[in-house]
Amino acid sequence: MPQGKPDEVPNDGLTTRQRRNRPLLIVHTGEMKGKSTAAFGLALRAWNQGWSIGVFQFVKSAKWKVGEEAALLALGEVHERTGQGGPVERHKMGAGWSWTRKQGTEIDHAEAAREGWREIARRLSEQRHDLYVLDEFTYPLKWGWIDVAEVVEVLTARAGRQHVVITGRDAPAPLIEAADLVLRTTKVKHPMDAGQKGQRGIEW
Repeated sequence: MPQGKPDEVPNDGLTTRQRRNRPLLIVHTGEMKGKSTAAFGLALRAWNQGWSIGVFQFVKSAKWKVGEEAALLALGEVHERTGQGGPVERHKMGAGWSWTRKQGTEIDHAEAAREGWREIARRLSEQRHDLYVLDEFTYPLKWGWIDVAEVVEVLTARAGRQHVVITGRDAPAPLIEAADLVLRTTKVKHPMDAGQKGQRGIEW
């Protein structure tokens, strides 16, 4: 297990245990693939700890058959059947507060995104989940559909031990500043650069 050895212990009044267990705001951004996959890997570890997991997918099409999604939902069924792991909820494109880019106006899409964020904010206030995965959430922030300052305020003021991981390119600076952990994926090489299409088992 990684051992944190800061050069200077923060003067925050917390014990080592309290500091270790404080809830994290995590951002996965950057141009390369792997941001959502890393978030779902985190969700797998959370499931193993028996945590309640809420996944909210903001942009990817509902028609995509994403491997991580199928695996996580299967683990949710395992929990329901056996009590092993934790409960899993997943809300995605085409249902509830998601939107389809091919239908409706931008006003419709923006309002659907805002309603999605309002639902997440409600759940945070109720402390519904231990881990929230807000997949591709940076896009409605970038497009101005959801107010970045409001998001940062709600996330930094959330009560209890609720971890939040946000994925997507072009994460806004205030969100990065507020986060406890930020990773930025950088492309070095990709087969699509040579004209190769995405393939089963690699991209989905």
